[in-house]
Amino acid sequence: MDCQVQIFVDDSWKTAAVFEPDSQTIDKGIAGGGRLQYDIDYAVTDLGNIAAELIPGLTVGFELFRFEHWPPFLVDLVPAGAGRRAWLRRMQVEKNGPQMDWHLLTQGAGSPPGNLRIAEAVLTPPADHFKGGFPRRDILEQRERFLDYAEERGAHVAGASSVQGETPKYLLAEDHAGMFHAEGALPDEKIKKFWLVKFPRGSRTDERNQQVLRNEAPYLEVARKFGIRSGEPLVYEDDVLFVPRFDRKVSDGGVERLGMHSLYAVANIPGYGAAVRHDTYCQALGKVVADSVQELREYIRRDILNLALRNTDNHGRNTAVLRKNGQVKLSPLFDFAPMFLDPVGIGRVSRWEDERPGNQPEWAIICEKLKDLLAPIETRAWLADLGEDVKRLAETMKDCHVDDDIIQRLAGWIDEVAAGLVEIRPRIWI
Repeated sequence: MDCQVQIFVDDSWKTAAVFEPDSQTIDKGIAGGGRLQYDIDYAVTDLGNIAAELIPGLTVGFELFRFEHWPPFLVDLVPAGAGRRAWLRRMQVEKNGPQMDWHLLTQGAGSPPGNLRIAEAVLTPPADHFKGGFPRRDILEQRERFLDYAEERGAHVAGASSVQGETPKYLLAEDHAGMFHAEGALPDEKIKKFWLVKFPRGSRTDERNQQVLRNEAPYLEVARKFGIRSGEPLVYEDDVLFVPRFDRKVSDGGVERLGMHSLYAVANIPGYGAAVRHDTYCQALGKVVADSVQELREYIRRDILNLALRNTDNHGRNTAVLRKNGQVKLSPLFDFAPMFLDPVGIGRVSRWEDERPGNQPEWAIICEKLKDLLAPIETRAWLADLGEDVKRLAETMKDCHVDDDIIQRLAGWIDEVAAGLVEIRPRIWI
């Protein structure tokens, strides 16, 4: 029982490695052990080539890698949350549990984000299936039953179920006629643009979930003005959010697929991930990114904005790195929304080691703890300057058309976040 891990490099899919879970722990799913080895032909061709690594640090060669748990970069490929439930329904499985992880990997990981996939999960649409795709209007009007609607038109054969997360999401490709297809159902030369399409949680009458999704597009524009790395603007229409994909680049009839890994994978955190400290992520990023000062400042800037605008769902799969030509940097921001409004009540998932719930992070202490990565005095001055930008966030939110009641609810909290930053400005004694 094994599977082939494929990678998209040099404009084509190549079999890069074989993963075999331990037979005695297969029922444990991702919590079980396993072995991974690069394909011999692949290893001969790309020996030592960092751009060909499945994930930064997993050196291409002839070594047999043993894992106590499934390698986290593979867990990134397994459908989770709403996507997991959709795949279980598709497989007509009523009982969920870790014993289904292997089936979800080998059936549901045929078209995940990034440049990796599982060969056994890649299916070719039957010739008699619907090939014309469906128009944008159908996505909007069939919102309540979109999965069933898409499957009736052949989308299910290409693995266009929800991706990671509880919010229903679908990976779709738009052709040059403006019709939408499941990713994997179209040859690359016929694709105009790649989209991730998001629907709100719950029913059409659930106003708080609607508000969260409605404000994701303006929240991204606030982040852009705050200086955070951002992709193309999002498009919100009739309670549906259209997100342009940044891990796919279309040009001259071809598609470039960029490597994409969650922070859980980068930091080698097993399983679906628990609450991991920012300190851990910073140390892991410092080892793989091309410019550690630039990327760590980008990471800290994002956490400050998450804190100020109360995007509490900041777990390790809501941040990722992109790889291109062996160079690693944080991906554009994604899944950035006013999650404090979620009816489930999502607390701030990732915190700093010395951060206490309800209090501001101890930024002066954080600067000292990161001194092997960032110069403390310079970082304190930079953070204090950033506090001045935080003070203007309410005005920025208004300019970006965030809902007025969200701005009002956050105004006092934003002032507290700004004060916590400004007060650590290093003093210059004369």
